[in-house]
Amino acid sequence: MSKPLLIIGNKNYSSWSLRAWLMLKHAGVDFDEVRISLFVAGYKEKLFSYSPPGKVPVYREGDLLVWDSLAIGEFLYETHPALWPADRTARARARSVSAEMHSGFVPLRKTMPMNIRARGRKVGSSPELEADIARIKTIWRELRTQYADAGPWLFGRYSIADAMFAPVAFRFLTYGVTETGAVDEYVRIVMRDPLVQEWMQAGELEQEVVASSEVGVH
Repeated sequence: MSKPLLIIGNKNYSSWSLRAWLMLKHAGVDFDEVRISLFVAGYKEKLFSYSPPGKVPVYREGDLLVWDSLAIGEFLYETHPALWPADRTARARARSVSAEMHSGFVPLRKTMPMNIRARGRKVGSSPELEADIARIKTIWRELRTQYADAGPWLFGRYSIADAMFAPVAFRFLTYGVTETGAVDEYVRIVMRDPLVQEWMQAGELEQEVVASSEVGVH
């Protein structure tokens, strides 16, 4: 029987691919991956050969296809329950902040696209962007304060919520967003994750340049 398959985009730029990949890796799933370079000639045709919506990531297990990072996480949770907190209240909150990340923070996504290779980038500010940054900092501060005794991750043990916010940690590094205390410490925790390091090293080796994600000035 063949391994499950995860279809992803460029590791340097594809934040949604990173989320699903981390969920699978932290769950201990043995899978193969197909990387499709995005925004080059013919990439849409390749995507549609794997992905009904023509987007990444897509998880294939036999004849089953699951797309969208959060849907992949919920599917994995059915057989890997440690991906959400065990406590019902914590699990509800983890789902809430993960869904907030999934559907919100559009100004941050548009203004600060994930770009693993880049450091020291400066982008223009706006009230909407600053509100997004402030909200993320608040989420991280509150969760790390409440669950500090349970472990280093947002809810103590690693969960889907950490995978959902991992690309934001990269964005904070790329665009110089800092705050002494829980926020900076959480970014350091994310970056020290061996699986994040593995993804980052692969992204740094990629040669493709997606112009729309190369924003900001030094």
